[in-house]
Amino acid sequence: MLKGNVYCDRKFVAGSIDPRMYGSFLEHMGRVIYTGIYEPGHALSDDEGYRTDVMEAVKRMGVTAVRYPGGNFVSAYHWEDGIGAKEQRPRKLDLAWRSIETNEFGTDEFVHWAKKAGVEPIFTVNLGSRGMEEAVQYLEYCNFPGGTAYSDLRKSHGVQEPYGIRLWCLGNEMDGEWQIGHKTAYEYGRLAAETGKAMKLIDPDIELIVCGSSLSSMDTCPQWDMEVLEQTYEVVDYLALHQYYGGQERGTKAFLAQTLDFEEYIRTLRAVAQVVKKKKRSKKDMKFSVDEWGVWAVPGNSVNAQIDRQPWQIAPAISEQIYTLEDALLFAGMQMTMLRNADVIRIACQSLLTNISACIMTQENGDMWLQTIYYPFFYLSNYARGVVLQDVCQSDCYECEDFPEVPYLDVLTVWNQEEHYIAIFAVNKSEDEKLDADVTLQDFALSQIHTSVELTAEDKKMDNRVDHQAVVPRETSNAAIEDGHVRICLKPMSFHMILVDLAE
Repeated sequence: MLKGNVYCDRKFVAGSIDPRMYGSFLEHMGRVIYTGIYEPGHALSDDEGYRTDVMEAVKRMGVTAVRYPGGNFVSAYHWEDGIGAKEQRPRKLDLAWRSIETNEFGTDEFVHWAKKAGVEPIFTVNLGSRGMEEAVQYLEYCNFPGGTAYSDLRKSHGVQEPYGIRLWCLGNEMDGEWQIGHKTAYEYGRLAAETGKAMKLIDPDIELIVCGSSLSSMDTCPQWDMEVLEQTYEVVDYLALHQYYGGQERGTKAFLAQTLDFEEYIRTLRAVAQVVKKKKRSKKDMKFSVDEWGVWAVPGNSVNAQIDRQPWQIAPAISEQIYTLEDALLFAGMQMTMLRNADVIRIACQSLLTNISACIMTQENGDMWLQTIYYPFFYLSNYARGVVLQDVCQSDCYECEDFPEVPYLDVLTVWNQEEHYIAIFAVNKSEDEKLDADVTLQDFALSQIHTSVELTAEDKKMDNRVDHQAVVPRETSNAAIEDGHVRICLKPMSFHMILVDLAE
């Protein structure tokens, strides 16, 4: 039996959780939009073509913000193509994903969907093939009240009041050579700074997100982030970092250990931001937006059209990944890692919402189902609200190729002061041993275990593709309060949420 000890004290808080930490991402890629969230003619679509079954799943999931329209797609996108009468919109070649974009779904449709779904929109401007002029025109269309060319153009489309979009990304992954319009850090930093200054002249209340590194493994990380921040520090509000992890073929130990790389990545960029703050003699603390994150799992049996070999198609089924229990545990660990850094990470967007690296899968003209990764997001979004407690975690460890010491126990403890409960989230990374965790909650009056839920399965490679109930959470009685401690027995390869009521 493995052991783990966790120590928390109500006086030591790591940070408050911004609701926007539970964001997601919609890109014009494959079936994310078309037959994902939008399918006119489907039996469950509303009068605007939005799939109501998907929308209800999004609401239950607890998604709070959604980034749009990309992603790599945005770096050659003309936002003007996605406004106005649908029958007059042009069909264009989407160079990012080698497909045909009908532009049937665009800015107006996304804002309407976001309002119905109850999420905050996060927009991205094209700083790849376009630049400052188009960015400020897009902002004018969305946010200016009226009396100008682009605000009146919005009104002519039947939208009298401004959309009031508060969050804007200044391009996407501009450090990547795969990006259309890829730039050096200096080129991009100068363009982002000048674009941001112009945008804030139109609407000083917006918040701007500048592109940081696309992966922890980028050769230019963290030099890219340093140089970009030196150009943009006083203009922007957030540094974006993106991260995906794959490598299931390397074995479970190495695969799940990648949360340690994520921790190091965040720690490094926090340090970079502090160095630039000092160099600038600034009083501002830079915040972070992890506006693309997830597990990248494309096994041989998934639907994964080779886009470089297929004819140009509308919404081709590409990279439709199927997630296992194993994937869900890494996914949970990544989300918990970000929340432990809630003092600086204020926005996070799981990528993507439907059909590609997705929590929600749909069938064209058919049903939808939930992937294994849906459930950790659901429990964290709905119950990890309040403040993150600093913790000291001591756990039995293992070693693997990249890390000499990997704790079997991964844990996050959140204090919801309004609802008077402690939420404990935990992952046991062991493939074959149970883990006894002892959680000390110093200076808290513990009342009772309100709920204990676990996500596990008979086999770590099980997924929900055929049997949609194969890997789903279940209530359990694995936790108890003893002598002011919470004692939890974690099954091998499992994710847990324990809610502990506090005495008022």
